Amino acid sequence: MSNNPPTRTGILVSRLQDIVGHEAVLTAKCDLAVYECDGYTIEKNQAEVVVFPSTTDQIVRIVKICNELQVPFLARGAGTSLAGGCVPVGGGVMIGLSRMKKILEVDYPNRFALVEPGVVNVWLSNQIKGNGFHYAPDPSSQGACTIGGNVATNSGGPHTLKYGVTVNHVIGVELVLPNGEIVTTGGAVEDMPGYDLSGVIVGSEGTFGVVSKAWVRLTRNPEAYRTLLGVFETVDAATNTISEIIGAGIIPAALELLDQLILGAVEQAFHFGFPLDAGAVLIMEVDGLNAGLDQEASKIEAIAHKNGAREVRRAATEAERLLLWKCRKQAFGAVGRLAPSYCTQDGVVPRTKLPEMLRFISGIATKYQLKIANVFHAGDGNLHPILLFDERDKDQLQRVLHASHEILDKCIELGGSVTGEHGIGVEKLDFMTKLFSADDLNMMIRLRDAFNPTNICSPNKMLPTAGACSESGMVSQTKPNRRAAL
Repeated sequence: MSNNPPTRTGILVSRLQDIVGHEAVLTAKCDLAVYECDGYTIEKNQAEVVVFPSTTDQIVRIVKICNELQVPFLARGAGTSLAGGCVPVGGGVMIGLSRMKKILEVDYPNRFALVEPGVVNVWLSNQIKGNGFHYAPDPSSQGACTIGGNVATNSGGPHTLKYGVTVNHVIGVELVLPNGEIVTTGGAVEDMPGYDLSGVIVGSEGTFGVVSKAWVRLTRNPEAYRTLLGVFETVDAATNTISEIIGAGIIPAALELLDQLILGAVEQAFHFGFPLDAGAVLIMEVDGLNAGLDQEASKIEAIAHKNGAREVRRAATEAERLLLWKCRKQAFGAVGRLAPSYCTQDGVVPRTKLPEMLRFISGIATKYQLKIANVFHAGDGNLHPILLFDERDKDQLQRVLHASHEILDKCIELGGSVTGEHGIGVEKLDFMTKLFSADDLNMMIRLRDAFNPTNICSPNKMLPTAGACSESGMVSQTKPNRRAAL
């Protein structure tokens, strides 16, 4: 027997195994490689250990061990995020929440559900649809992404144009703070008095702690839908249609644009019958009471034709409508037919700036000799340009990074933002100083420090930390054990 004392890693692994069992702790390099990145595959790093709790109590015990041994930690859902939000930059412990997948309570009279963070988004809607309800936030990855991850990045989706993003549907959370303390904000009762701390936690990208439960709002299913597909010769014509629809006072449930490049991949995958010679198609949907929907749909159709649509189709059956939405929501999976790798951006511009922004993206594709496909939430100006490349080619990778930065800089120039739902993660840290003043960023750091004073939880994410004090115009270095007085 060896007389060597156990290493810190050995002690850490042994104690984690005591909490969750040997099979719920991963340490082998080949296993850790699975969790080294999220959908933003450009940035990768392996955790020291990946652990899978199945209860809030286990999360608490794991977090307390990390504090005791001074090991950084972060939570991970399904890994579908696209900005490196769950990349373990500093190694440490990754807390995988995929085993916490129970729908704990569904209360139809009060219209809420209590769920664990590992519940896949679409599971909740599937469970409750027979009772006339659904969970409104519907990211394109809803068949894989988890509600805990949606809470972290404040995810949106096609139908959030009308219904709102995740923060509009979370009424409370149970949060394990970075010191292991459990706090509950909000809950089953809406409009609790006091500050809206749930709204602060949603979108904090896991830097405030580990969400272990969430109370989410249930939305009654609309009585009827009208779903249209506008076929346009150019992207400009499609984006002008979007602005005019909103300008006419119509609030569609969804407005989604797919350009010619993505149409080819989607049609090859699903054989919907998309016109491959079209410059773009626009999915336009209105929902609500059956009375009046035909009139709204006719107005939308007239606006589309006025802006040069060569054809507007209506989904004749529910099956046809669902297939159309399947094509849209699985478009990113179809991109694999176009290139070995892709980088999806998440910029936002005012709707009226969409034509200019799409022309700019086309110019960037030419400048950097890249193919860029576009499929995005056109109704709220949330762009998702997909930059196609082969990550094995270092020259291509550099061109993609330069192109991405120019696209996001243009979004800022046009009065927009560098993220609508994917978050900042590690990918967009450099843009925070372009979006916010030093005073703004220091206030955000003070808020984070109130929850996470030692920065042990998901360090080096979301907020830049560099330079001197705010008095000199720079963002302050985050100091351990500094707690803001809020």
